[in-house]
This record gives sequence, structure tokens and C-alpha cells, in this order.
Amino acid sequence: MRFAPRNAAVLTLTLACATAAEWPQFRGVNGLGVSQVTSLPAEFGPNKNVAWKTDLPMGHSSPIIDGNRIFLTAAIMGTKKDAPRGKFVDEGGKLFTICLDRKTGRILWQKEAPRPRLEEYQITNSPASPSPVVDGRNVYVFFGDYGIIAYNYDGVEQWKHPLGPFNNTNGHGSSPLIYGDLLILQCDQDTNSYLLALHKGTGKVAYKIDRPENTRSYTTPAVFHPKTGPAELIVPGSYNLISYNVETGEKLWWINGMSWQPKATPIINGNMIYVHWWENGGEADGPTETPAFSEMLAKFDANKDGKLSKEELAADPKQQRGFEDKDLNGDGLLDERDWRYYAARRSARNAILAIKDGGRGDLTESKNIVWRMQKFLPNVPSPLLYDGVLYLVKDGGIVTSLNPMTGEILKQARLTGALETYYSSPVAGAGRIIMSSQKGKVSVLKAGAQWEILYQVDMEDDIFATPALVDNRIYLRTRSALYCFAEPQVR
Repeated sequence: MRFAPRNAAVLTLTLACATAAEWPQFRGVNGLGVSQVTSLPAEFGPNKNVAWKTDLPMGHSSPIIDGNRIFLTAAIMGTKKDAPRGKFVDEGGKLFTICLDRKTGRILWQKEAPRPRLEEYQITNSPASPSPVVDGRNVYVFFGDYGIIAYNYDGVEQWKHPLGPFNNTNGHGSSPLIYGDLLILQCDQDTNSYLLALHKGTGKVAYKIDRPENTRSYTTPAVFHPKTGPAELIVPGSYNLISYNVETGEKLWWINGMSWQPKATPIINGNMIYVHWWENGGEADGPTETPAFSEMLAKFDANKDGKLSKEELAADPKQQRGFEDKDLNGDGLLDERDWRYYAARRSARNAILAIKDGGRGDLTESKNIVWRMQKFLPNVPSPLLYDGVLYLVKDGGIVTSLNPMTGEILKQARLTGALETYYSSPVAGAGRIIMSSQKGKVSVLKAGAQWEILYQVDMEDDIFATPALVDNRIYLRTRSALYCFAEPQVR
């Protein structure tokens, strides 16, 4: 079964509204993960069809490509030091923006970023996870330990915009994007979340929109062009999805009841938006009840200060468990705000939503939601819509193909030989889909409702970054290197 392809038209429209770069931001044009390549290497691996390989410091950011240049960020790690909430920081490490020659992989320049602080992150993240974005003249990078820096393509700094400190216990994952003259960054965290737009020519603030409804998230927004009205910025967050006027920051519509700390980028196709949330505990059929905060105070608040300490909850290990995640501001006490978001997390449900154009205000119960599915959802990887089929890859190597118009499951099976955890998002081009596991197992699928595994390779190194597909080549970053794979005739 196949459905009418619209990816090319969407790519063309989005590209015209953004930049002429070939792979300008995380996951390419508007985060779709779809390339217009006409062929890809039939086989590849650490020793097969390698056009070049460049050793790099570690980092989870994806390669961004424009003209003869490739941009990414990296971190030289320092001494591992435990952080207060069960995470860690690296003391003495350095942060870099790196530019490579696209034809040879030679490093053209690298620039060290200031690092005025050390923010905590979890072991599967890094201080260089957000991907750069380009506009044909400049490259813009974001580091949680500093803020945003703009360089021209020759590595000359254009401006800096310090941000933070942030309160995001797992580190950052959101990448910047460009719309017209605006550089936009989603700055969600456990306290004081906001949406920021800078004038990309100067780094001056165009608007800053507080997002009090949201705690931590790791998503990169996408731009939606409805049939009528202004262009919209689609921003998934903890517990909700919000649409903003991308040029002004005005809040246009929202959907509530979603799960905690999302990671996936929305997929825009014509008048449809596809976006998903997944978190442990969100797969129950109905909401999980949580005692009212007043009940908790009456039972556990021994010193009557209107807050709960970990020690006060010692009598009930179930309530004490996960205290650090409940304590959003990290002050060692749970207040009413902390408890309200904890209750929201327990009652929210995982889901992938298909949302159609139109509507203002609260659309939670509206007919704009065409379909939703609660099971079989990824944790980190974004969905992929390619040639009229929607694909999901879940931990354990479970791949599901869906009819994007109805949500009907077309095929579901495991990637035999790659039954692992997945952080990298799938990408597609030339009738192929590439999925990479954390342990470095790469599966190449024949695209289609009844997809098939064509080829699998072990890269013998961890993979967190999402690949780029440009000019019939595959640019794949592992923990320690960037590879360019190409058939001999296209090198």
C-alpha cells in the first residue's frame, strides 16, 4: 500500500522560506529528515565505501552541510565530577565549533566557546548535543554552558549572546532554527522556560516568550505554513503542544494532556502536523491518581513549613522515590508547584498525534486531532514521514510503519541484529531509510508500507547523532569520528 508523496513539495516550500543550504539544521530542512538524493551507497561500513573519515572529539550534534563546508560542535571532556541530582559535569573540558571541508573531511577551522559554568547532564547526553544551524553566510551554535555564538563561514566570530544559567538536569538537546531574519531557540527547563527569537544579524532579542506551562524538554520546533494566517512555530513541551506566530511569538493554539520531557521534532506535511511524546509511566490506559498536596502536607510535613523534605518522606519510600526529579528548582524541598507538575506527569499519557490545520485556542478536545496512538512510540528518535508512509523506531529495534492519514499500523517488526536503544533519528532518501542504534548498528531499509531490511552494518562505535544525506553521500557521526560514505563514481 502506498500513499501520495508530498515530501518534495513540502521541502521546496520550506526551503524557499528558510535557506538554500542543503542540510541547514538538525535533520535537514525543517527537521523532516528527508533528502532529495537520487542514490546512496549500496553498502557501507568502517572499511567499505569510505570516501573519508575524520577523527573528532565527542559530541552528539549532527553534521550540518552547506556548499563545501560541514559544521558541527564537539566537546573535549574533562574530569568527570558528580552533580547534585545524580547526574555529572565534566570539569576542565572544552567546547568547540568545528568546520570541515566537505570534499576531503579536512578540518578547516575550530573555535573554542567560552565556558563560564558547568551544567549537569546525564550520561547519554553531552555538553555538545544541540546541532548548529546555517543561513548561507553564518553558522549559529548553542551551548548550554554559554549561550549562542555566530561565526561566518571562515570562522570569524560575528556576535555572542550569553544565556542561562539553565535548570535542566539532563543537559540540553534543543537545537536552534532559522526563519527569515530570526534565530529561534526553545529554552525549556524545570524553572523559567521560555521561547527566544534573536535577530540573526546582530544577536539582539526580537522576542522572548515565557512558557510557565512547561518544564524540561529537548525538542527542536518546526515551522508550519497553514493555508491562511501567519506562519506558525510548532513547539512540543512537557504536558502540551503550543503553536506560536513565528514572527511575533503570539500564542495561537494549544493541546494539553501530553507526557513529560519530550525529545522528538514535529513533522510537517501539507496541512498536517505529526508529533509525539513518550516517557516512562505514560503508557497506562487511564490517568494515574496522585494525592493532593494538602493531603501530603497533613501526613508528612513535620515542621509545618508548607513544604516536604526527603527526610520527611522517609516513612513512605514510594513517595520518597524519585525525589530529585520532583524537586524542580533543586532546593531540597517539594513545594506546591513541584507537586502540581509531578501530578501532571503521572496523569499525562504518551501519544503520537496527527493534527490538521485550523483552529485557535484550546484544541485538546477538538476535531483538529485526526488520530492518536498511544503504544509503540519511540523515546528519543523523531518520526519520519517519507513517500506517504510514517515510520517510528522504538528502543529494542521495533519499527512501525503507519498510514499517516488514519494511523493504521501497516507493518511492525524488529530490526533483527539491532535490538538496542535508539537516540539517532531516522533519515530517508533515494528510496532508503537509515536507522542507527546507540551501539552503532546501522540498518538500511527499503522504504515502503511493508518495509524490508536491505543491509546492516556495525560501525563499532556509539552513535547518538542523526546522519545527513547530501549529494548522494551519507555523512554519519559516531562518538569518535565523522564518516563520509560514497560510491567510487561520486567521490
